[in-house]
Amino acid sequence: MVARASSDSELEAAFSTLSGARVGALLVASDPYFDTRRSRIIAFAAQNRLPAIYQFREYALEGGLISYGPSITDAYRQVGIYVARILKGEKPGDLPILQPTKFDFVINLKTAKALGINVPHGLLNAADEVIE
Repeated sequence: MVARASSDSELEAAFSTLSGARVGALLVASDPYFDTRRSRIIAFAAQNRLPAIYQFREYALEGGLISYGPSITDAYRQVGIYVARILKGEKPGDLPILQPTKFDFVINLKTAKALGINVPHGLLNAADEVIE
């Protein structure tokens, strides 16, 4: 099931739809609107005891179960390198397009425990960060 939202009223409707459908898990797609409503989405997942995965580590830091996505810190570092190259005279149109190369995999064990989920050791070992 896909639930879309781009406003607060649509988000509340999506929450209602997901609750009514009794979904078993939640995958929150990358979306700037969702990032601004991070706390509400994490609270919804917790209230409905839904295991959820998010794109940015900030979600897991704030109480989401798992996050896996591009490292924002590394992306900002790359932006700084590009700015320096432009300031040194390179033309922006001559610079290659970059894609993320560093990804963060974060598991929040506090949330896993609250949801009654036993995270396999293989996942814990693969994680870049484990919140205990």
